[in-house]
Order: sequence, then C-alpha cells, then structure tokens
Amino acid sequence: MQKGNGKPNSVRKRVTQATLVRKARALLAYKPWGVSPQRRVQRRYTMRLWSVRHARFLEWFYARFADLFLALHPLWQAIGYRRAEKPVKLVERQVKGLMFDCRMCGQCILSSTGMSCPMNCPKQLRNGPCGGVRANGNCEVEPDMPCVWVKAWEGAQRMRNQDAILTVQKPVDQSLRETSAWLRVTALAAAEREKAKEVR
Repeated sequence: MQKGNGKPNSVRKRVTQATLVRKARALLAYKPWGVSPQRRVQRRYTMRLWSVRHARFLEWFYARFADLFLALHPLWQAIGYRRAEKPVKLVERQVKGLMFDCRMCGQCILSSTGMSCPMNCPKQLRNGPCGGVRANGNCEVEPDMPCVWVKAWEGAQRMRNQDAILTVQKPVDQSLRETSAWLRVTALAAAEREKAKEVR
C-alpha cells in the first residue's frame, strides 16, 4: 500500500520525537546553550566511555582518594567545612565534569554504578534502566547515546565490588544539589569513625 508521496509505508523513514524536537528548534532564532540532545555526545562522551572501561582502576583510585580526604578531616574542621565547600566544589566540578559529565547532585554513587553517572540518564533514574532501552542498548530519549545503565552494568562487571550496583538507592535529595559530595562523604565517614571509637 502506498501513500500520496509514492513511497511504501515500509520504506518511509520513521520520525521520532527527538527528530521533531530538533526540527522545531531549528526554526527558532533562540538557541539555548548546552541543552542540545547531542551536547553530551559531542563534548564529554569519550571520557565517560573511558571511565566505564577503566572502572576497576578508578574504583581503586577513589578508595585511596577517600582515605586521603578522611585523613584531612582535622584540616577541614579547622578551616570549617562550610568555608572549604566553595574551593573544593570548584575542583570537584571540574574533575568529575571531565571524567563523568557530573551533574553535581551532591549524592555521588559512581562506585555503585560502574563509574557511569546515573544523573546523565535523561530521566535521572537511580535504580536501573527504564523499559524503553532500545534493542541496540541506546537510550529511548537520546537515540544516539547508549543507555547510562547499560554502561553502568558493563563498568560494574569490571569492578571488585560488582554487587554494589544491586544496592537500592534513595531518591535524589534536591537540597544537596550543587554541593560537594567529597566533603559530605568525608564528614559522614569521620562521624562514623568517632562513633566507633566511643563504642569501644
């Protein structure tokens, strides 16, 4: 059966929602900076894939880095965690932004998700993929981007603590957005350490 354009239904190109959105945006003079569906693929995607491929090394490195930050707890206390927040957050944003396309949610769970940041999921799902993962493993919202959770599973299989990906994560606490996860985790670890000493 053919339509008016003379092409069979099976031959006509399937139009996706993302294609319609791109065409609509192309007609506008206003072009928002940094919100294109292709932005992440073009600017950061290479490093995100590298981080997943080297998840085991990054797991080891992050453990040592966390120990270093915890050892510096007396310094953070002397300076004041609130005062340290701004400079530490600046460094954290740059480093994690480059490596993982970090969204600064303040509740980093990279060590549980194969070094693939779940906040890069357009739906920001924290506990696995949605039901719309394409047959090729790509995202249903951004068809050119592999599903963040497919990559998370791949990365998790390379890590020593593979089962961490099975841990159920809490919903994102929006009040922690744009804060330093490094300092928050350090403060929590220091508090746990002090509590353990008191029990003894």
